[in-house]
Amino acid sequence: MNAPARRAPRRLESYVCGGWTAGRGEGVSLCDAATGDAVALIDASGLDFAAALAYGREVAGPKLRAMSFHDRAGMLKALGMALMGLKEEFYTESLHTGATRADAWVDIEGGIGTLLSFASKARRELPNTRVLVDGEVELLSKDNSFSAQHILTPLLGVAVHINAFNFPIWGMLEKIAPTLLAGVPCIVKPASQTAYLTELMVRRIVDLRILPEGALQLISGSVGDLLDHVTAQDAVTFTGSAWTGRKLKAHPAVIANSVRFTMEADSLNASVLGPDAGPGTPEFDLFVKEVAREMTVKAGQKCTAIRRVIAPRAHVDALVAALGDRLGKTALGLPGDDAVRMGPLASLDQREEVRARIRELQADAEIVAGNPDDVRLVSGDAARGAFLNPVLLYCDTPFAATAVHDVEAFGPVSTVMPYDSVDEAVALARRGKGSLVASVFTDDARVAEEMVIGMAPFHGRVLIGNRASAKTSTGHGAPLAGLVHGGPGRAGGGEEMGGMRGVKHYMQRSAVQGTPRLLSAVTGRWIEGAAVQQGVHPFRKSLAELRIGDQLVTATRTVTEADVEHFAHFTGDTFYAHMDSAAAKANPFFDDRVAHGYLIAAFAAGLFVDPAPGPVLANYGVDNLRFLTPVYFGDTLQVRLTCKEINPRANADHGEVRWDARVTNQDGAVVAQYDVLTMVAKTWPPTA
Repeated sequence: MNAPARRAPRRLESYVCGGWTAGRGEGVSLCDAATGDAVALIDASGLDFAAALAYGREVAGPKLRAMSFHDRAGMLKALGMALMGLKEEFYTESLHTGATRADAWVDIEGGIGTLLSFASKARRELPNTRVLVDGEVELLSKDNSFSAQHILTPLLGVAVHINAFNFPIWGMLEKIAPTLLAGVPCIVKPASQTAYLTELMVRRIVDLRILPEGALQLISGSVGDLLDHVTAQDAVTFTGSAWTGRKLKAHPAVIANSVRFTMEADSLNASVLGPDAGPGTPEFDLFVKEVAREMTVKAGQKCTAIRRVIAPRAHVDALVAALGDRLGKTALGLPGDDAVRMGPLASLDQREEVRARIRELQADAEIVAGNPDDVRLVSGDAARGAFLNPVLLYCDTPFAATAVHDVEAFGPVSTVMPYDSVDEAVALARRGKGSLVASVFTDDARVAEEMVIGMAPFHGRVLIGNRASAKTSTGHGAPLAGLVHGGPGRAGGGEEMGGMRGVKHYMQRSAVQGTPRLLSAVTGRWIEGAAVQQGVHPFRKSLAELRIGDQLVTATRTVTEADVEHFAHFTGDTFYAHMDSAAAKANPFFDDRVAHGYLIAAFAAGLFVDPAPGPVLANYGVDNLRFLTPVYFGDTLQVRLTCKEINPRANADHGEVRWDARVTNQDGAVVAQYDVLTMVAKTWPPTA
């Protein structure tokens, strides 16, 4: 058995204004969830919260904004890799929270993995710039002298992240990753119950000296008057109870300054067993396994856990029996015991809170498995630790019930309820009034379509489970860095993560209007009408020499019938519009036989490519390829190729260059338009 060593309670400190600071009070005692022993003392009284906000804005903000997206991504990668090397220290500390090794994996390695995932996605999906272009150029004049471009720039304030007790590491990292990528410093306030684990990680982050000073500050204890000092350039996120969230959202400074406020609150998530997924099907077995897992992982203390289990009436008896059998085998005890499947709740107060909510649920439902008052342990002391059996309830008349759709017991508690049609299942799922996630277990495409479309407006995420994805599915309750985490209605109406969508939450979208030349200077991206330079073939220039607006206007090439016929037979593309004059003329888009679009693109490449070895290392694709005007036999093509965007890679000897390619005919009509993507060496010849 692995157990944390007993120790004298350590006094938690806050990290603000460049130093570790203890509160002025004696501190509130924080206890080990499994043993009741005092672990830490927490207090933040006496801190100057206005100064902490100012420090983030004035010291860290300019340093972060001076970095490019790729610089910030590299910083997060380095931090994630370093923290992964320290993970065992976090696992040991996590035992005090009541988390088993498997539970802590979600929090610790899941949190660090989220950090690394954001770093990787940013390097792939964002440019190596400080300004993010949003959408295409809006042309505002016929002569192309006046245009507009939406851009995203970092807020000039601080993001205040107020987090819940259940994921003291993941909850912090999943929020600071997109915030720091956006170029905005953070102040993190963890829930007191498990703040000792967050404080330990922040200590290690500060020791690593990877983040700019002030980019991450920590408040260990109450936030005091912090929100009195937030401005329109700041952002506040909150994860916790709906009551507390609404109180913070209604703070006078938040309202008066229109402060961005993101809330993730109570969520009565539902999982639905499809009518096709009866006993004996793989989907039924998967459903039982998933519900039991979501009830017991982190002792059910997950904002995404399954609270309402919705099943066909014909299958509820078999389902209750299967779930009861599986839950009855759950080994409950000390989290460091290798034989234990589920540890305690976060505190004795939390256990009493869950028991009280179970009593409220009993107004609508009966307990069919698990006794909340008679705890059976394989290790530990039920009088000192916050242990609770998994509890399954059954509500036979869910449409007449209220508590099962309104009360969340934040622990290992779920309620089974029957439905008689797909429409009823959707209606029951909606009764949660907005949730973070729902899941549907079915192998029937029609059922999946009806349920997902019916439930999606009430949920931030919907998972479909079936036999084909059983081995690869991440499951109902796993928020992923690339997917939106949040939900409408009672779930808070907020949105976190979602890949690069999450980064944009901490940036201001602005529509910038002006001449193309000046817009190009602002965005670092060439647009039609901006300045160009011609001379040396741009493919002969390394990144050190290449400039936005470097342009090549090629020689011409006339398309012949022989060209089209050769291309058709060589490639096998003998579509009638290229080969049959009468059929082509019957087509509403063509006057006669036309050249293949890909023949046009191939001829264009032949016109602009410089064949000799040089700084252009590879062509890795095209974006936004459109064929705009038909090309007939005898038409003459010409290409204008312009360097549109340059993205050097921080840790490589090459970068990515985006080229604007415009193919025109002899009349100047654009026949094709697209972006060419190449890898270009930073220097040429390459240095040894």
